[in-house]
Amino acid sequence: MKKLFGHLYFQVLVAITIGIIVGHFFPGFADTAKLISDIFINLIRMLIAPIIFFTIVLGIAKMGDMKKVGRVGGKALLYFEIVTTLAIVIGLIVANIMQPGKGVSSAGADASKVAGFEKQAAGGIDWTEFIRHIVPSNVVEAFAKGDVLQVLVFSVLFGWGLSKMGAKSESIIVTFEKISQVFFNILKFVMKLAPLGAFGGMAYTIGEFGMDSLKSLVQLMFSVYLTMFLFIFVVLGLICRFYKFSLWQYLKFIRNELLIVLGTSSSESALPGIMEKLEKLGCSRPVVGLVIPAGYSFNLDGTSIYLSMAVIFMAQVYNVPLSIGQQASVIFILMITSKGAAGITGSGFIVLASTLAVLKVIPVEGLAILVGVDRFMSEARAITNLIGNGVATIVIAKNENEFDEEKYQAAIAGQ
Repeated sequence: MKKLFGHLYFQVLVAITIGIIVGHFFPGFADTAKLISDIFINLIRMLIAPIIFFTIVLGIAKMGDMKKVGRVGGKALLYFEIVTTLAIVIGLIVANIMQPGKGVSSAGADASKVAGFEKQAAGGIDWTEFIRHIVPSNVVEAFAKGDVLQVLVFSVLFGWGLSKMGAKSESIIVTFEKISQVFFNILKFVMKLAPLGAFGGMAYTIGEFGMDSLKSLVQLMFSVYLTMFLFIFVVLGLICRFYKFSLWQYLKFIRNELLIVLGTSSSESALPGIMEKLEKLGCSRPVVGLVIPAGYSFNLDGTSIYLSMAVIFMAQVYNVPLSIGQQASVIFILMITSKGAAGITGSGFIVLASTLAVLKVIPVEGLAILVGVDRFMSEARAITNLIGNGVATIVIAKNENEFDEEKYQAAIAGQ
C-alpha cells in the first residue's frame, strides 16, 4: 500500500478526484483553484524552451548530418498531414452517424462570448504572417514567450552551427549536456507538484462551469470521447502494430504524463516529460527533439477530431444538411487552418469560426453553444494530441533506424 501511495500516477488520480468533489461542493474556490493550476503550468512552461533547445542542439551536434535532420523533418511533416487528415475524416464520419446535434436547441446561446473569435477569423488565416512568424526576429523574445516553433527553428540553426565546429565544439557540448541535466533535475522536482496542479485544474473546471453545463451537450461529449478512443486504439493501434511496438505498453509507460494532462487540460504540461520518456523508450535525441516540438503545432490529432465533429454538430443544431461536397470542403479547410492557427490562444474557436465563414451556411454565432462545454472536452483533445505525438516520434525513429530496441525492452520491463 505504501508503494502505491508513492506512485505519482496514484497521487494525481487522488488529486483529480478531490478536485472534482471540491469544485462541485465549493464552486467559490474556483478562482483559487485556477491560480494553483496556472502556477503549476507556468512552472512547466518555464522549462519547455530551454529543454527543447538543449535537446535539439545536442542531438544535431552529435548527429552531424544536416541531410538526415532535413529527412527526419520531412518525414515527420508528411506523417502529420496524413494522420491528422485521417482524424478529421473519422470525426466527420462518427458525427454523421451519431448525430450529436440532433435535438439540441440553439436558444439561449450567448453570441457575445464568441465575438472576439469571430473578429479574429473574419479575414481567415494570414499565411504570410504565419510563415513570417516561424522565424524569430528576436531570439530572446522567442524564448521569453515560449514560442515552440521559433525555438525549434533557432535550435536547429544553432545545432547546425555547432556541428560545423568539429573538435572545437566538444567543450561546448559537454557544458550543454551538464546544463541540460540541470533543467531535467528541475523538471523532476516540478513533477512532484503535479498532484497540486491536477487538483487545481479539475477543481476550477467543475467549480467554474458546473456539472449542469454538460447535460444538454452530453451527446456531443460522448461522441467526441468515443471517437478519440477509437482513433487511439484502432488507428494509432494499427500504426503501432505495423511498426512492431505495443500501444498498450507505451500508454502504461507515459501514464503519469497522461494523468497530468487530464488534470490540467493542457498538453503543454507534459511536453518536457514526454520528451524525456521517449528518449528512455529508445528514440534518439535528435528525433525526439525535432518531432515532438513540431508535432505540438502540426500533429494535433485530438484537435482535428474535435474541430470536424464540432462543424457537423452545429450543422445538425441549425438543421443545415451538408452535402458530400461541403463536407469534403470541411476536410480541406481544416487540413490547412488547423495548422495555421497553431499556438494562437483560443485557436480551436478561431479555426471553427474560419471554417464556418468559408462554408457560409452555418451561423458563426452558434459557437456560443460550445463555449460552456469546451473545457470538458479539452482533456480529451490534449490527451489524444499527446499520445499521437509520442506514437509519431517512435514511428519516425524506427523509420530512420534511430530507435534502440534493447533500450525499449529494458524501459518497458523496468517501468
